[in-house]
Parts: sequence; structure tokens; C-alpha cells
Amino acid sequence: MYKVAVLGDRDSIYGFAAIGIETFPVENAAEASKQLKDLADGQYAVIYITESLQAELEAEIDNYTTSQLPAIIPIPGVSGNTGKGMRNVKKSVERAVGSDIIFNNE
Repeated sequence: MYKVAVLGDRDSIYGFAAIGIETFPVENAAEASKQLKDLADGQYAVIYITESLQAELEAEIDNYTTSQLPAIIPIPGVSGNTGKGMRNVKKSVERAVGSDIIFNNE
């Protein structure tokens, strides 16, 4: 059975452990890159990653966009929402449907 993981700074992801999601706190981009590779090559179908960390690892995350698994989903961190997650949703919808049916070209 596949698992769900959360990757990011400790303060941003700590609460996910309370609902049974495995957390993987990292302190820098190099550590996060190694951890992401380990998670993506393993038993994890969904990997939530903080938006700030996603921005630092964007090139590496792009390697997984054409793969069925894992789904790498950005979440806001304690520093706030950068809007990156919503932009990714918009881009995915446009790619799947062929036009922007959700945001109406906002």
C-alpha cells in the first residue's frame, strides 16, 4: 500500500503527524533534494512539499511531472502562501482540458 509524506521545514509540517501523515523535516535544499529522491523512489504515492521548498527544488520536481507516482503537491508553509500551489492547479487543468475553465484567465 502506498503512503503519504510531507516534506518541509519542521514548523510548517509538524501538525501533519497528528493526522497520521509521515513527516520529513529538512533544514536546507541539499538535504531536501536527497530526501525527495528517497521518497519518490519508494512507497510514497503523494508527497506534500512546502511552497518555499518547492521553489528551491523546482528543477528536480519537474522530473516527476510526467510520472504517475508520486504526486508532488505544494502546500503553504508557516511563512505564508506564495500562490505557487494554485498556479500549479491552474496549469494542470489547462493541460488536461485545453483551456482555463476554473480561473477564467485570472
